[in-house]
Amino acid sequence: MNIDWGVIERIAMPLLTLFAGAWLNRRFESRPALVSYFSHVSAFTHRPPQGEPFQINTHTVVLKNTGRMAATNVRLRHMVLPEFNIWPEVVHNVESLKNGNKEIVIPILVPNEEITISYMYFPPLTVNQINATIKSDQGFAQQISVLLQRQMPRWFNWIVAVLTLMGLVTVVYFLFQMLSFLVSKLFT
Repeated sequence: MNIDWGVIERIAMPLLTLFAGAWLNRRFESRPALVSYFSHVSAFTHRPPQGEPFQINTHTVVLKNTGRMAATNVRLRHMVLPEFNIWPEVVHNVESLKNGNKEIVIPILVPNEEITISYMYFPPLTVNQINATIKSDQGFAQQISVLLQRQMPRWFNWIVAVLTLMGLVTVVYFLFQMLSFLVSKLFT
């Protein structure tokens, strides 16, 4: 039995085009995309000259709009809102909610704008008792985990990208050859 590859192509191409178009639309659509991460969590012991030492806890949340459209009414919800500082300075206000939580409301974050919110507080309060959620009118912020790592030079990154692409093309070629071989053995 011979397979008419033309018929398979006429069926498969519209389906592939549909999925590729949906993916491209989702990928390059103009919309905001908020990401947030903790840049540090730290504790200091302050020893004043005339008094008992005491501990000060700090942490910083970095918030960035990586999308192609401005994020509006960005809300950082807190179970407890200690002293904080936003850098670089942006217009913001603090709203109290009925359940006792508080929100820092930032009216707009333009594309590629990045801010850091630094908090300072004292024991027994800890970092996991402060921040709750971050959202905007367009949706929730994606919280990502980050690690400090060495940045490789651009030439090295290009070589890795080329080698990765060559490996991917090779794997796809061998998979296609194996599939063609199996189909020819099954239908002959």
